[in-house]
Amino acid sequence: MSNIILRAENLVQRYDEAGTPLDILTGINLEVRAGDRIAIIGASGSGKSTLLHLLGGLDKPTSGQVLINGEAIYQLSEKKRCALRNHALGFVYQFHHLLSEFTALENVAMPLLIRKVSIKTATQQATALLQQVGLGARLNHKPAELSGGERQRTAIARALVTHPQCVLADEPTGNLDTQTAQKIFALMQSLHQELNTSFIIVTHDEKIANSMDKVLRLQDGVLQAV
Repeated sequence: MSNIILRAENLVQRYDEAGTPLDILTGINLEVRAGDRIAIIGASGSGKSTLLHLLGGLDKPTSGQVLINGEAIYQLSEKKRCALRNHALGFVYQFHHLLSEFTALENVAMPLLIRKVSIKTATQQATALLQQVGLGARLNHKPAELSGGERQRTAIARALVTHPQCVLADEPTGNLDTQTAQKIFALMQSLHQELNTSFIIVTHDEKIANSMDKVLRLQDGVLQAV
């Protein structure tokens, strides 16, 4: 049986809104194994992005735990949690979050440089991945000089350059036209096959959801199989 890369145990997220407790997540349990492709769907405001942030260690839950490769991430120091996140996970957001003052190549090389990989090696690996996503001719362009689809492909390359075990993607094609969205998704599929990367994708796109191995709906604070 394949290894469990990421596990959520009874995750609860509650906010205080004008003195009234607001339950966003009321007990999420989830297991992600190597190569799993999971879509999470649900109404706007149902807590899908909140869940991804908790799974990725970007926010802390009210209660419950997330384990990455068996390590309870919220019991780690911030420094150790960041290191584990950098090694195991990749993130793709609806808005690309590229650094505007850096080129596509520099943006993609950044996660490797954070790992203390040499500039030469980081540049080589980032170049290779940008070529793989069809941006070999755009390496030295800054985000403002790239189209929406090119920026999103750069963001996906940045998420995958460290060869993460699991990629968390929040509406990765939400701001793209249909044709570009299909190309981006086809790219993610091919990279999944090559690297056996797990994907958890929050999406409103039924085509994307239905092409995943498993579809889960977030409703009333809990995940339900569709």
